[in-house]
Amino acid sequence: EVQLVESGGGLVQPGGSLRLSCAASGLTVSQNDMSWVRQAPGKGLEWVSTIMRGGGITYYADSVEGRFTISKDNAKNTLYLQMNGLLSEDTAVYYCAIGARWSLGQRGRGTQVTVSS
Repeated sequence: EVQLVESGGGLVQPGGSLRLSCAASGLTVSQNDMSWVRQAPGKGLEWVSTIMRGGGITYYADSVEGRFTISKDNAKNTLYLQMNGLLSEDTAVYYCAIGARWSLGQRGRGTQVTVSS
């Protein structure tokens, strides 16, 4: 059974940083394209970033380009999202998901990120 468990969310002030983690079991992160998506209150699911299975190619939504960095640790079978320069509009539940932006599949239960002063 595939499981994705996100962690690292919390309350942070504007301009602050957080690092989200997604521990995977039942699949090998290094062999899969992996993504982060988010859902803000009252809004639909928004794609944030993708890292391709080789790890060398990454994609970002325009809204997070230059502020967020996606990465993975193959030894730990874990996906990360480093978020810097957080804005109030980054407030959302963040999910890791299997697949790239154009082929999103199963995702975890999510972790809440709240950006507020």
